[in-house]
Amino acid sequence: QIPKDPARRRVRELAMLSKQLQQVHPNVLAKVLKQGTVYQNEEIVVINKPYGLPVHGGPGIKNCIADVLPILAKMLENMKAEPLHLCHRLDKETTGVMVLARSKEAAERIRLLFKTRQVEKIYWAISLGDPDPAEGIVEIPIVEKEVQSHQSHYKMTLAPNYRLSPEDGKVVKIRKNRNAESAVTRYRLLASSSACSLLELQPITGVKHQIRVHLAYGLGCPILGDHKYSHWSKLAPQKLPEITLKRLKLEQSKARHLPLHLHAHRLSLPLGERIDLVCKPPLFFQKTLKKLELDVTND
Repeated sequence: QIPKDPARRRVRELAMLSKQLQQVHPNVLAKVLKQGTVYQNEEIVVINKPYGLPVHGGPGIKNCIADVLPILAKMLENMKAEPLHLCHRLDKETTGVMVLARSKEAAERIRLLFKTRQVEKIYWAISLGDPDPAEGIVEIPIVEKEVQSHQSHYKMTLAPNYRLSPEDGKVVKIRKNRNAESAVTRYRLLASSSACSLLELQPITGVKHQIRVHLAYGLGCPILGDHKYSHWSKLAPQKLPEITLKRLKLEQSKARHLPLHLHAHRLSLPLGERIDLVCKPPLFFQKTLKKLELDVTND
């Protein structure tokens, strides 16, 4: 049955949408991506990636962006075109700017720009709590670890180079974790209300789940709907403050359906000239901003 409560209905719609994206015919999916095209020139096609759609295939994944690139290319170019190429990745739950290349050469050039950190990436996230200070840089290496709990699983986590000495509370450098990757994220508070914040984030490095880990474990402000990184040792839905639940018209028992509020808002590519690409956040993200009264003045 369909829930009467609008928030629960929306949450359910999103879960259904993610499921439907897996069941639709690849042609339909390509059409959805075509409608989400924000920019194209002779080298690149830029899409606004929908929520819940994986970039790559894997077990149990029927539909992913990589698989429909040949179809999408044909749709954009009136039936005669080389398949498009992926240049970078976004997590399944992340929405926003995604660059595809029309040729292998262009793809390799753009991948190199990402690798050498010449692409400026700006994300928006709604987080629980306010970061303190309101603006700054998190620079803590990240490593993948196995979490031992009743259900053992893997998570990315912080691997700091320093710790506080238990004797005198002094800062001590510790031996580097060999597997840790250095990770740097700039952040800035854009608005705060209802025990939540809208943050602008600029990942300087590109480590897996970097923004999610730096916000949750580095700043203590996990992203709204990030159930994986809201607790370390257990796989449990995110616990939301009363005021947030009230504004979202949501019960805590239904919080597990909340989608991840992380959006690749802007990308600046130095291809000859700088190309600035902007994607509006998806509807569910905009509605959450409204409900939480997070007013964005700039942009």
